[in-house]
Amino acid sequence: MVKIRLFRVGGRSKPFYRIVAADSRFPRSGRFIERIGSYDPKGDPARVSLKMDRIRYWLEKGAQPSKTVEVIIRKEGYYRKQESPDSGPERREAK
Repeated sequence: MVKIRLFRVGGRSKPFYRIVAADSRFPRSGRFIERIGSYDPKGDPARVSLKMDRIRYWLEKGAQPSKTVEVIIRKEGYYRKQESPDSGPERREAK
């Protein structure tokens, strides 16, 4: 299974991450398929760079983002998780 996750490259107490598409069997900072962005949490605000076309490509292919990457992508306004039909506001009013 392909995961979209963080790949740490920063030094000690200087975190910097690449956002990569990687096979879930590979280690966190090991081999990866493609680099699709970066994340610098030390900036104020945190600096994020994403290749949106490649993120969409991997999500369409069934890649699963890690929780942290999902939050980063949502904050950038790119990713909307599919809602179940029972969770919409129209359905809640009917109950």
